[in-house]
Amino acid sequence: MAEPFIRLRGVRKVYGEHLAISDATFDVMPGELVSLVGPSGCGKSTLLKVLAGLHSHDGGEVHIGSATHPFDPARDVGMVFQAPLLLKWRRVLQNVLLPAEILGLPSKESNDRARHLLQLVGLAGNEDKYPYELSGGMQQRAAIARALVHDPKLVLMDEPFGALDALTREKMNLELLRIWREAGKTIIFVTHGISEAVFLGTRVVVLTAGPARMADNFEVELPRPRTLDIKTHERFGEYTRRIYRLLGME
Repeated sequence: MAEPFIRLRGVRKVYGEHLAISDATFDVMPGELVSLVGPSGCGKSTLLKVLAGLHSHDGGEVHIGSATHPFDPARDVGMVFQAPLLLKWRRVLQNVLLPAEILGLPSKESNDRARHLLQLVGLAGNEDKYPYELSGGMQQRAAIARALVHDPKLVLMDEPFGALDALTREKMNLELLRIWREAGKTIIFVTHGISEAVFLGTRVVVLTAGPARMADNFEVELPRPRTLDIKTHERFGEYTRRIYRLLGME
């Protein structure tokens, strides 16, 4: 049986006198797409920053990778935020290449990979456009390609579709599942959308209102590849109601 790629045990994070995370304990297996769901301000983004190596933790244990496959956050993490954060003076291809340039990766291989990723996310033919020439959904696709260009082991997504309209968001959910399936990456996806968490995740981790404490951690046993029709599935409704109850919304 495969070993967990990420192992969290009693992780705690404090800012001054503010306890942001009180107890986070769960595993993530290689290649999983784990949805991290909870109310706004519950510590989801803080937990992502701990996993990305941007913040230290003040208690508990965080293990990523293994002795035979060591993990370097500077090299092995790709991040996608709620806003695409594309540099407006750089063309789409140049934006996607930014992590590879920062890491000093070979230019030809990186350029080839960037073009392949733009094709993967449905942006082939837009390489020379500027961000303002793309729709919001297209900009976020470019941001996903940028997060993958240096071939990271872990992709962290912090409410990446939160600013999109409902129809575009559903389309991006489908696109993300396709990209995840084809790229084969381990993804942790933060959202406060309960339906979105269930639809995307191989597993859902539920955090209570801050300070973050894990209230549940369950596998989503729904057919794949998933289509929007799955939202009418009886078990889909059971999963969403389970989360609503945990968050005191039912």
